Amino acid sequence: MTTHSAAAVVERGRELRARIASAVRTWGRRTLSITSYTALCLIVVMGLPVLLALAMAIDLVRGGNRAASTRCVLLAAAYLLCEVGGLIASAAVWIVHCASSARAPESYLAVNYRLQGWWASALYGTATRLFAMRVVVEGEDAVRRAPFVLYCRHVSIGDTLLPAVLIGARHAIRLRYIMKRELLWDPCLDVVGNRLPNRFVRRGAADSAREICGMQRLAEDLGPRDAVLIYPEGTFFSEDARLRALAHLRQSAPAGLLEKAARMRRVLPPRLGGALALLERSRDADAVFCAHTGFEGADTLRALLNGVLIGRTVRVNLWRVPHDEIPIGSAARAAWFYDQWLRVDAVVSEHSRGAVGTA
Repeated sequence: MTTHSAAAVVERGRELRARIASAVRTWGRRTLSITSYTALCLIVVMGLPVLLALAMAIDLVRGGNRAASTRCVLLAAAYLLCEVGGLIASAAVWIVHCASSARAPESYLAVNYRLQGWWASALYGTATRLFAMRVVVEGEDAVRRAPFVLYCRHVSIGDTLLPAVLIGARHAIRLRYIMKRELLWDPCLDVVGNRLPNRFVRRGAADSAREICGMQRLAEDLGPRDAVLIYPEGTFFSEDARLRALAHLRQSAPAGLLEKAARMRRVLPPRLGGALALLERSRDADAVFCAHTGFEGADTLRALLNGVLIGRTVRVNLWRVPHDEIPIGSAARAAWFYDQWLRVDAVVSEHSRGAVGTA
């Protein structure tokens, strides 16, 4: 056996071991998450009368929280039912696909996109009705056609549903998500999300170049109905997170970018690695930016139980930058992206002042 063939055998063995280890982790996680969610759903649904009675009693004792506890119990029950219903539907889709003689990949992909849209729309619709929320969208023409890369502000788990419903379901845009790996513990996101061209990234991964390369692959071969979604801030906005990000930028960022970052008050300075890498890989995709308000302070269960979302108006602003108007060169493109993110900050600040004035 030659040295070259021996090295090839070693490499194939390494790849096989890696695939086996990945499969063991995946099915171990799914076994735990699916079992836990199913059991919890049965407990909550069967005990719903008792849970609602307790929640209403808590609301009466607390007073002034507009039945927030009762709304949260109903939302939790709806979420668990959507999870179990989504898992049953995903299993049925897989069985039909395996039983089909054609096994058309494009058809399988389309069905899973519809399933994802149903899941997101069901949760979104339930949440907005339960919490009496109103959603106002401006600039919707920016997302009526693809391809594009969508850059969205991130302040709460709730804003992850906005693109799926307002862009994906409403305009039949097939969004490719870049999400944090922790979301794989949601069984529907794990099962259906891994059938679609999404990327679950490790935040703070040592091998960031590998993660960015994986993100870039999502921007390849974007069709007339395809788009990639990324949250450039990387995590929820908070004042502490903003100060930490500025401290980190002072160690490495050019003075021009640092000055722009310091002017951002209601958003985190964007992480440019993955955000700009997507534009580099896709030669004709435009850039779309999404600034929204209304989910501030809704990043914990305690906030929801305090009724922070009840009666809120969610305002969404979208605008599009054609690909040929995006600067060429890493420095110029970084400065341009920070200018766009300053615009996100300005829109959020304007909406927030309007919300305070209305209140």
